[in-house]
Amino acid sequence: MKVFMLRWPTRNGLPPFGLVALLMIALLSLILTAPLVEIELERLRQSVGNFSEFIVNFMVWPNFDYLPTLGVKLLETLQMSLLATAIAIVISLPLGFLAARNATCHPVVYRITRDALSLMRSLPELVWALVFVSAVGLGPLPGIMALAFVTVGFMGKFFAEAIETIDPKAVEGVEAHGASWMQVRLFAMFPQAFPNLAGTMMYVLDHNVRAATILGIVGAGGIGYDMVMSMRLFQYDRLILIALSIYLIVTVLDRLSDYLRNRIIHGAKQ
Repeated sequence: MKVFMLRWPTRNGLPPFGLVALLMIALLSLILTAPLVEIELERLRQSVGNFSEFIVNFMVWPNFDYLPTLGVKLLETLQMSLLATAIAIVISLPLGFLAARNATCHPVVYRITRDALSLMRSLPELVWALVFVSAVGLGPLPGIMALAFVTVGFMGKFFAEAIETIDPKAVEGVEAHGASWMQVRLFAMFPQAFPNLAGTMMYVLDHNVRAATILGIVGAGGIGYDMVMSMRLFQYDRLILIALSIYLIVTVLDRLSDYLRNRIIHGAKQ
């Protein structure tokens, strides 16, 4: 009887020493730093019971009288997400070209743009929402500003990386025909990077819908405030409606993203 044994693709069939050492260091670091982040086995054991109790309380009949208010809040959340994503796309596209090594106009501009994008995404949306709430007041506007600001940081980086991976032969061919700096980027670089950009846009929209549900905690619009208050007041009949509605919206956006991305990719290959 032949016994099948797993072997590493090394000379002796064993894992590389460097990999084993790295895993041992990581495991030792986790053990040593566990008390600093309050990871305790007893606390984890108790949390299982608390989580089970929450799930049991969550299994209630939804309060359908809350549906009209929920619809208004969800519409506000979607509007915030769509507006923030649209604004971010318009700003991120030129920044993406400036932040790409093969498309920027100057190395100094490249470095400044990269650092600016890093600054934008250095803090989460909730922190920037607090900043914009203090600047413009309560309501959806500071939420849109916070989402757009952080989204520009991420999308600009994604766009730049997509542009850096394009085929340089197409760019050289367009340049050989005397195209200008702008024409090269519009007609040689952008069409090649667009399938990846489209996937990024849909992913960011998906993310912004989920992020917008939290911004209401600090008064920046959306369904977040109602969700937090439902949890604090133990209104699980409202909370289950909010959770299900957010899940349905994100699921629909995910299906739409897959459909559009497949159409764009297959269309680009034809």
